[in-house]
Amino acid sequence: MIILDTLIIGGLKFVLGKLVDAVDAELNDDSVLREELLAAQMRLELGEITEAEFALMERDLLARIREIRERQRGEQPGDGELKITGIEATFGGDEADADDR
Repeated sequence: MIILDTLIIGGLKFVLGKLVDAVDAELNDDSVLREELLAAQMRLELGEITEAEFALMERDLLARIREIRERQRGEQPGDGELKITGIEATFGGDEADADDR
């Protein structure tokens, strides 16, 4: 039983680690934002959006790109930053375990 619990917790730790790595990579990748900016410029040239709509989109996208580049340079984005330092998990067992809690 202990081996099974260790395997489950180890598996969860592995999966959560991969999830954190994927989220970190996505947060620090500005290529998607640059593509969105290019698409907005194309929509402006085709007349699908107005100059005001483009300016609003451009301001938002450039601000997000700037934030990513600041993080890549090692600058702290602010007080709202969170860091996962651990995880606590409990697994339900039989009813006798539930009575012990």
